[in-house]
Amino acid sequence: MLACKRILTRAVTSALRGHRSSNEVVVSGRVRRWLCTQTDGEARIATVLKEKFPLAASLKVVDISGGCGAMYEIHIESNEFKGKRTVQQHKLVNQALKEEIQGMHGLRIFTDVPKH
Repeated sequence: MLACKRILTRAVTSALRGHRSSNEVVVSGRVRRWLCTQTDGEARIATVLKEKFPLAASLKVVDISGGCGAMYEIHIESNEFKGKRTVQQHKLVNQALKEEIQGMHGLRIFTDVPKH
C-alpha cells in the first residue's frame, strides 16, 4: 500500500510540474498565476464595479482560483462606503455583482473608505 501511495504521489507531482505554463506556477499543489495580464473575468468584474462605484479611489480584482474564474478577491476603496458598516459595504458590492456571483464558487471582499 505504501509503495502504491509513493508511486501515485510521484505521478501527481510530476503531472503538476508538467502542467505549468508561462503564466502559472504550482505551489503546494495549487496553481497560482504570476506576471500575466488581467483575465476576462477580472476585467468584467472591474468594469461592473467601476460603473457602480465611480468615486472609487482604488479597485483591485484578482482571480484567486488560478485563472478559471471560480473565486475572486476584491479590494475597493470608495467614498460611497463612508458612514456604512462593513456588512453594508459588502452588501453593496454583492448587489453590484449579482449576476456575476451566480457563476462563482466564492468571493472575498475587502472594502474601505479612502484615508485622505
